[in-house]
Amino acid sequence: MGLKDMSLFDAGRLCIKKTGRETSRKCVVVDVIDKNFVLITGPKELTGVRRRRANIDHLEPLEIKLNIKRSANDEEVARALRKALPEEFPPEKPEVKVKVEEKPAKRRVRRKKETEPKPVVEETSK
Repeated sequence: MGLKDMSLFDAGRLCIKKTGRETSRKCVVVDVIDKNFVLITGPKELTGVRRRRANIDHLEPLEIKLNIKRSANDEEVARALRKALPEEFPPEKPEVKVKVEEKPAKRRVRRKKETEPKPVVEETSK
């Protein structure tokens, strides 16, 4: 991408990371910092990409654009991703809380060892 087109990197644009430890993972542009950098997020729970500043040369924009506002938080981005790509990011299943009976903690009782008393030795002086 010789000429940088900033309209490709507006808030809500889905991208793929091209370099770094998160190579080939999907991320969402949350905000534009300047002509070279954007703020992205995965969010980490879904894609493994944490919120960070990224160089636009390290991102490959996709055709998909999510309907989110600038500086959206990770929950809003996750909701929009699940809505736009339900086959890739299935809806969150509500947590089922299972009531587990708590057993009282076992207390260790320290017992003194029974030892025979030491014999008392009397010193005799000469």
